[in-house]
Amino acid sequence: MNHDKLDELLPITVLILTKNEAKAIEECIKSVENFDQIIVVDSGSTDNTRIIANSLGAQVIDFAWNGKYPKKKQWSLELADIKNDWVLFLDADENVSPQLDSEILRIYKNKDFMNYVAFEIPILYSFMGKFLKHGHKVKKISLVNRRYCHFPVVDDLHVANMWEVEGHYQPMYQGRLGKLSSYLIHLDPDPLYDYFARHNRYSDWEAELALDTNLSQSVLTSRTKQGKIFNRLAFKPIVFFIYSFFIRRGLLDGRAGFHYAVALSFYYWQISVKTLERRGFAQTKPI
Repeated sequence: MNHDKLDELLPITVLILTKNEAKAIEECIKSVENFDQIIVVDSGSTDNTRIIANSLGAQVIDFAWNGKYPKKKQWSLELADIKNDWVLFLDADENVSPQLDSEILRIYKNKDFMNYVAFEIPILYSFMGKFLKHGHKVKKISLVNRRYCHFPVVDDLHVANMWEVEGHYQPMYQGRLGKLSSYLIHLDPDPLYDYFARHNRYSDWEAELALDTNLSQSVLTSRTKQGKIFNRLAFKPIVFFIYSFFIRRGLLDGRAGFHYAVALSFYYWQISVKTLERRGFAQTKPI
């Protein structure tokens, strides 16, 4: 991705979370060359992730999860190596678009950073080789001032197939939230097998969330307004497909838009059926 080199690098630390991301890490790092510190927080990669990151000038720090809190994002946010208050969180398959790079630079030059403690950024998602311009859209609070933001401690360590990174919830912030209009670009180089495997694991967590009132309340406080409303809906798989494919015009993205709407609807079906399983429907009585 082509970026014009700045005379002065943006005083923002980029935290890239990795584990075996050799296919994606180079493009991710090159997309943030205008930021003055790039830290790759790596969870024991066995491919060339670390070698590629080092060769591109990124600092690589090891993370080994001990099964407790803090998890990976909050642990990274507390790193002594971070030299800036402002931090941009990226997954290795996310790239800063030139438009987003320019928007952040403009905000910095206008000193608008002083008015906010975090920024929400929209995601331009690639699925089946096509950028999805319509349908369901995701926004993430990825740019934060670490003095005023943190990831909550959610009591979810007992959930089956738990993993080292915080679940599907946003960081908490004390202050004003800004909203950027330019996109983070999501380019997942892994096959659909990995996509479905990840969502199979995520659905375990979401099913536990649906049953545990305390866990649910602690997570929902950090979710978006849209997420809170959707959480209360019945028949989520069907509602989501109608919302994404028809109301949000995912049909204009053609085959990729259809399969994306189906895939996420299936994800919500997984959550619902796993929730039923945890309530005991599998306890079949002998005839």
